[in-house]
This record gives sequence, C-alpha cells and structure tokens, in this order.
Amino acid sequence: MKSKTVISAMQAISANDLKTVGIGAISRALEHEREVGLSVRGELRFVVMEAEAYQRLRECELEIALQEARAVFAAGRIVLESVDDHLNCLDAMAIGLAD
Repeated sequence: MKSKTVISAMQAISANDLKTVGIGAISRALEHEREVGLSVRGELRFVVMEAEAYQRLRECELEIALQEARAVFAAGRIVLESVDDHLNCLDAMAIGLAD
C-alpha cells in the first residue's frame, strides 16, 4: 500500500489550481518559497523549484557521491581488474540472476 505523503511547511498548489491558473500559480508561489508542492487529491505528488535551486541540489548529490566513492577507495573496498575480467564478472552475475 502506498503511504500518503504529508504536505508540511511547503506551500502546495492543487492540480485543479494549476489547471485553472496555469504556471503563473507556480511562479507566484516560488516568489515566497524555495520549492512548491503540487498536490493531487490532497496528496503531495510533485515538488517544483527554480532551475538554479535544482542545479545546486544536483551538485550536492554529486558531491556526496564523490565523498562516498573516496571513502570506499580509502577503506580499500575496491577490486582492481581488467575491463575484460570485469565484464566476465558481470556476465557471471547476470547468469546467476537468470537461474
């Protein structure tokens, strides 16, 4: 069963408002908030933000991924192998999943 997402401190625009008012509703809401929720039947379904904020979020996600990769490398949890060996390993894993 799908859990219901609660619309908390975020301003929400209903699907009906979006349909009648259009993108202007989003633009006006973003003048006061960093992100705006879009609700369908009272349930938060989407979050809208300006492209610049989205880009910052993506950069943060990439930075975290880089830090995680560096931690894995520093801990020695890596395997050094040739491309052919790696592909053979992947093929073996795929065959194992198919069984």
